[in-house]
Amino acid sequence: MSAINTFNELEFTIFCIENLAIKLDKDGASVYNVLKQTGILNDYIVEHYDVLHTQSKEYIVNDILEVMQERNISL
Repeated sequence: MSAINTFNELEFTIFCIENLAIKLDKDGASVYNVLKQTGILNDYIVEHYDVLHTQSKEYIVNDILEVMQERNISL
């Protein structure tokens, strides 16, 4: 499990949470809680920060949604 180690990683995780919340029409706290509880926050978003942060907002959001689908996670 990866932990957030830098300000850039923190900023990126917030970006992911906010944009996923907008896409799903949910509040950020709910999205954060689901991502944290299911491990997607640390085991996917933070773990793959180096690759993900170079992608477009649309790609990142769709990629996280795809991971959620693969793990049968819904909001």
